[in-house]
Amino acid sequence: MRRRDFVKAVGAAPAWPLTARAQQSALPAVGFLNAASTNMFAQFVPAFLVGLNETDYVEGRNVTIEYRWAGGQQYDRLSALATELVDRRVSVIATGSNTVAAKAAKAATTEIPIVFLTGADPVKEGLVASLASPGANVTGITTLNVELVPKRFEILHKLAPTSAVLGMLINPTNVPTVVEDDTRGAEQAAHALGLQIDVLNASTERELQSAFSTLVERRAGGLVITADAFFSGKSVELAALASRYAMPSISPYREFVTAGGLMSYGGNIAVPPRRCLHRPHPQGEEAGGSAGAAGHESQTSYQPKDRQDTRPHRASSAARVRRRGDRIKTGQCLLLAQSGHRY
Repeated sequence: MRRRDFVKAVGAAPAWPLTARAQQSALPAVGFLNAASTNMFAQFVPAFLVGLNETDYVEGRNVTIEYRWAGGQQYDRLSALATELVDRRVSVIATGSNTVAAKAAKAATTEIPIVFLTGADPVKEGLVASLASPGANVTGITTLNVELVPKRFEILHKLAPTSAVLGMLINPTNVPTVVEDDTRGAEQAAHALGLQIDVLNASTERELQSAFSTLVERRAGGLVITADAFFSGKSVELAALASRYAMPSISPYREFVTAGGLMSYGGNIAVPPRRCLHRPHPQGEEAGGSAGAAGHESQTSYQPKDRQDTRPHRASSAARVRRRGDRIKTGQCLLLAQSGHRY
C-alpha cells in the first residue's frame, strides 16, 4: 500500500473511494469529533495536523477537516455532532481523548471508518470486539488512563504517607462505566493502602472550586484527578486551585504539570493523535479490509519528565517518584511528570 493512501492519514481506517468523493466535493474530508472545546483541546490539534502532514496530507490543500466540539460540559451534544459528520459524508471520523465521543461516533455510523483515542478499556466499553481484532468499522489507541487510578493513589500516598484521607475528582457526566471503573479503582486503593477515599463530582468550573474547598474541610491529604476531557482542558485551572488550597494533586495529564501542578501519571495524550495517523493498515483497499481488521493499539512511548530546570525542589521526594516511574513496564506506556511545586 502506498504511503499516500489516505488510510495512513487516519491510522487504521480503511481506504475509501476518494475518486468518487472527489467528484462530489473538491477535497476529501476528515471528521474531527471531540468532547472538549477548541481552547481546551487546542494544544493537541497541531499534533493531529502534523500526523496528516507527515503522510502528505495538508489541511486546505488536499484534505479538509470538519471540526465538531462539544464544549467540555455538553457531552449530550456529541450524538448530534456525530450525526452531522455522517450527513457531511466525511471519509473518516477521528475522535479525541474521550470515550463518550468514540461511542457517539460508533452509534452514528457502521460504514464510515472511526479512529478513536481513549483512556478506558475499549473492549469493556464496547468500542471494539477485541484488541487483536476490533471488528466492524472502529479501531484506535488507548492510553490506559482509567486503569491507572489505583497507581495514582499509591504514588500520592507515598508523597503524603501520614494522610488518612485522599480525594478523587470525577466528572459525573462521563460514560457511566468509566465512572464505575474510576470508583472501583479508588476502592481497590483504599483497601490496599488503608485509606479513606472521598469522591467528589465536578462538571463545571464552580464545582471544581467547591471540590477543593470540600477537601480542605475534610482534611484530605491530596487529590487524584481522573481522566476526563473536561479535566484535561481545565489543567491550568486545576493547577491554580491545587496551589491556592495547598492540596497535593496528581493528574493523568502532563499539561497539569506544565501549568504548575505537582505531578502527572498516565499516557501522554499528545502522542496518539499524531501516532495513529502512521499506523499501517494491513488490510486496506487492496485487501478489501475494514477499520476493525487492524489490531487495536496501546500507547508505546514512555516519557519520564520532571521540571528541575524550571523550579528548584528537594531531590528526595522527586527521586522517589521518578524511581517509581522507572519501574513501569515499557509495554504499559506511561508518562510520569513531576514538578517542583512545594506545598
